[in-house]
Amino acid sequence: MAEGVLRTKAKERGISLEIDSSGTGDWHVGETPDKRAQQCMNERGDDISDLRARQFKKADFNYYDRIFVMDRSNYQNVVALANDSAQKEKVELFLNLSQPGEDREVPDPYFGGNEGFKKVYDMLDEAAESFLNQVDE
Repeated sequence: MAEGVLRTKAKERGISLEIDSSGTGDWHVGETPDKRAQQCMNERGDDISDLRARQFKKADFNYYDRIFVMDRSNYQNVVALANDSAQKEKVELFLNLSQPGEDREVPDPYFGGNEGFKKVYDMLDEAAESFLNQVDE
């Protein structure tokens, strides 16, 4: 969902960014996003049906300037793959963009029904706005 929100908002603002998403595990590689996530995004004008899950890899550190994670577990898993402190510094919790220093996690909406996905969308939307405001300065 975060990739979709960022992608749409960047396009609306005319900001050219390469945005990609990945997971730390391999159990969903190649799959489309959860149908409820797709529905939630579609209701807000964001189509994520073209996304396919992939696993984060060490090479991503060399390719991307910033790496956002949704929770502390993902943070630990990604940082564990870093080769040095410069790579570790690229990794940050996504919600710290809108709520600096709070280290809040994006909750997993999987068990929260449709409302869980809507709440997560709102969190991602706010953080994406904060990020794009930084980029647009």
